[in-house]
Amino acid sequence: MNSRNLFCRELPINSADLKIPRTTYQRELNDDRVHKIAAEFDERIANEPKVSCRNGRYYVFDGQHTIAARKLLNGGKDLPIRCKVFYGLTESDEALLFAQQTGVSAKLTAGAKFRALIYGGEEDAMAFLKATESVGLYLDYKQTRGKKRLACISTAFELYKRVGDSLYREAMQTIMDAWGGSPDSLRAETVRGVVEFVNLYAGEYNRRRLVTRLRQTDPLVIFREGRAMTSLPGYKRYLNQVYRIYNGSSAKTALPMKF
Repeated sequence: MNSRNLFCRELPINSADLKIPRTTYQRELNDDRVHKIAAEFDERIANEPKVSCRNGRYYVFDGQHTIAARKLLNGGKDLPIRCKVFYGLTESDEALLFAQQTGVSAKLTAGAKFRALIYGGEEDAMAFLKATESVGLYLDYKQTRGKKRLACISTAFELYKRVGDSLYREAMQTIMDAWGGSPDSLRAETVRGVVEFVNLYAGEYNRRRLVTRLRQTDPLVIFREGRAMTSLPGYKRYLNQVYRIYNGSSAKTALPMKF
């Protein structure tokens, strides 16, 4: 984002001229939120929608629900709305700013935020997307939990950045080879357990054995038994399940406990 060519000013814009880029980086309008804002609306403390003037048009990247609420209070008719208008932004800049918005805006879901980061071309997000799709998985921005749909985006992205591209791919390929992308195998807890195991025992464990042992286990076991294990903190509950599944009853191939 080139701040040298960026400037802004406040001015009234008719709501009919405000464009909401929902087909690219914006989220869908939430009618319940619109009615809640309208019910509590106070002009004295209302925030101006943030708008990008690009190619002679006004694109809203923060404040679409406030705009809809103002229009609702006006009987559904368009009206002038004072906006904070930015000049010099690209569409990618808008998407990244949308993903980073804070304050009184409704918190973005992980899917909505990541979709905007991808559209904006954020480097880590693009690399994570490529790594995930390389093993046959797809990011589930709406978090509906379908086969081969990775809904725990924030968890997986955090793990990707921490363990690195190679180990992340190795772990996710293991999950795919073991369970074929079943929704229960893509729960955040199971994904974390497998990725943490692969990271901790990299170069020591046998991937074929891990795939075989996991394939013989219902992935819900990792979730349920890990959640019930209160003797270990956080992610170690799920790492421990993968560790126990891998070792089984074999003393010869058992790995030492390192956590």
